[in-house]
Amino acid sequence: LWTGRPLTACQSQSLLTFHCDGRQREKMPPEEEEEEEEEAGAHRQETYNMSRLRSSSLEIKEKGTEFLREQLDAAQKELKLRDEECVRLSHVRNQLEQELEELTASLFEEAHKMVREANVKQAAAEKQLKEAQGKIDVLQAEVSALKTLVLTSTPSSPNRQLHPQLLSPGPSRASSRLRGHTRNKSASGALQLPAEPTPTDVATNREDKELDSVLFAEFLSWKETPSLDRSLALISRVYREDIGPCLSFTCSELSQSVQCAVENNSLTIEPVAMSSLHTVKAIQCGGPNKCALSGMSRPCRHRIKLGDKENYYYVSPSSRARITAVCNFFTYIRYIQQGLVRQDVQQMFWEVMRLRREMSVAKLGYFPTEES
Repeated sequence: LWTGRPLTACQSQSLLTFHCDGRQREKMPPEEEEEEEEEAGAHRQETYNMSRLRSSSLEIKEKGTEFLREQLDAAQKELKLRDEECVRLSHVRNQLEQELEELTASLFEEAHKMVREANVKQAAAEKQLKEAQGKIDVLQAEVSALKTLVLTSTPSSPNRQLHPQLLSPGPSRASSRLRGHTRNKSASGALQLPAEPTPTDVATNREDKELDSVLFAEFLSWKETPSLDRSLALISRVYREDIGPCLSFTCSELSQSVQCAVENNSLTIEPVAMSSLHTVKAIQCGGPNKCALSGMSRPCRHRIKLGDKENYYYVSPSSRARITAVCNFFTYIRYIQQGLVRQDVQQMFWEVMRLRREMSVAKLGYFPTEES
């Protein structure tokens, strides 16, 4: 029955069931209707809740899927960035390893180069040390000999070799005279003073000597500032009158080289027998039977070497005597320059004149004979 109020869903369903069955249902009591309505409301609420739950589940599922998809995309992007960073770091590492290898190789090469240079410098220093020690030994020997010959002459104890007039003449002294320039290369030459006076020296000592005023004045002028400058009157005269003629040989080019070596104190004269003692092979110019300076066939018992050159030249006794006379003059002049000669001016002058006479005599072909 319809009372004018809107029908509930349960009432509508009951009315529909009543008309369809064709039976008129009896009016139910109010308590049962309320219970039935409550059950229907509960059923509807449960159905509504279930539908909402299904809708919420679908919505949650869709949102979760979308969220996971976003998370996956973000993770893939991050992985891609990490891969690119790994590739870049790998390239940097390879480049650093290559640079490190190149730097290591360069350092090893530089170290080997420094070691080689150090070894070369050490060998050169050792060689120079040996040469210096050899020169020191030679200089010490020369200084000792010079002190014995020059510095030991005093009025109370005169050196008889520097004062021939104190020696008694005798035939044995003439036979014992051995002159010559048998020096090897050294920083300074060796002054070859006569070991014993010859009869000629004794005869000369007996003769009166008179100073030439021009020569003595030139010597005094030179003695104030001793040097080997050719502009000085004394040195110019000696070169013109003694040294030039004495060192003038047939082979003019070699003669000029010999003169330069004598002036530079770099000439070496040695017996031919010493050639076997040299460990360094030198070029032999000429032969033992032909003089390289005069070009004449003579037995050559000595050979000369000019400076640091590797050539050896055989010289005859006459050529060797002429070179030795010039070397003795230069040696004595250098000793005066160095202040090693303790004599008065006249004694030094007469010694210079004696050395000049030796050069003149050697130029004329007179030279002492000696046992080889």
